Amino acid sequence: MSLFPLNQWYVAGFSSELTDKPIARTFLNQKMVLFRTGDGRVAALEDRCCHRSLPLSCGTVEAGGVRCGYHGMLYAPSGQCIEVPGQDRVPTKACVKAYHIVEKNHILWIWMPQELGVAPAREAPDYPWHDDARFKFGTGKYHYQAPWQLIHDNLLDLSHLGYVHLKTIGGNARLHMTADMKVTQDGDKVRVVRLMPGSTPPPTYKAAWPFGDTCDRWQEIEFELSHLKIWTGAVESGTDAIDDPNRGGFHMRGFHGITPETEETCHYFWSMASTRHPDMPENIDEVIRQTAFTFDEDRAVIEAQYRNMKDFGGKPEWVDIHVDVGGNRARRIVQRLVAAA
Repeated sequence: MSLFPLNQWYVAGFSSELTDKPIARTFLNQKMVLFRTGDGRVAALEDRCCHRSLPLSCGTVEAGGVRCGYHGMLYAPSGQCIEVPGQDRVPTKACVKAYHIVEKNHILWIWMPQELGVAPAREAPDYPWHDDARFKFGTGKYHYQAPWQLIHDNLLDLSHLGYVHLKTIGGNARLHMTADMKVTQDGDKVRVVRLMPGSTPPPTYKAAWPFGDTCDRWQEIEFELSHLKIWTGAVESGTDAIDDPNRGGFHMRGFHGITPETEETCHYFWSMASTRHPDMPENIDEVIRQTAFTFDEDRAVIEAQYRNMKDFGGKPEWVDIHVDVGGNRARRIVQRLVAAA
């Protein structure tokens, strides 16, 4: 049985990462090389030359594919070797595994199948905010020494903001813990909505928007297996209904692609897009800087959490509290999809 859900799209990175060099990454215990050919195609192959097993990520990218850095065999995006230097005949068995990969909304999506070679059962997810002229966005990535579901737990429970992120997006800790919270589920998706009127604007909000002493904050978190979308923000107190999807004010739309590497490590690909106040048009630079700092804090907490879990013999018997509803639902979804794989 697979350790991870299969027949699923996972985030492999961002389009901007594929330049003129191949990239080595491991997804779901499978070592791959990602690259963009000279004619603009994106490709993902197993990271192994079929000749003498040098990682193809040690090679070079050319117009037709990726060339092994040992003896120069050239592989097309299909995985087939199309050139062997010094001989005319290319052995028919000279090929490596190829994976379906697409780029959409500046995101690289890779299909992880039960059976290699079978076409994806559905299109890759949409994330239109990267192409929305009202927003400006920046990206980043992390490698975690911790299992991917600990990050799900963290992102589905934003009550920790008041304790972990005091210098950026935190605010009053007690208000975070007592926020009006609604958790719903639609199939394999979980949605958590938290409303916090009368909040003290945290440092990141003040740096990006001219808030006064108080603001009305919202947090909307949407979990899907491969990624989470987190829409947060605030309006001046009393100016807009914070449960109105057309509310004004300061908006931050976060994309969080969480992809397992192994049972104990994972990739975290994030982007942050925000609206701009007319008097503070370049706020995105500060928002991105503080977002990265926030995620540094999260990683320190989660990796320390996992080290401690291992010291205490794995996953001890946890005691749940009211803020764990969303994370627990996500865990049940993953458990069911793993069993189905």
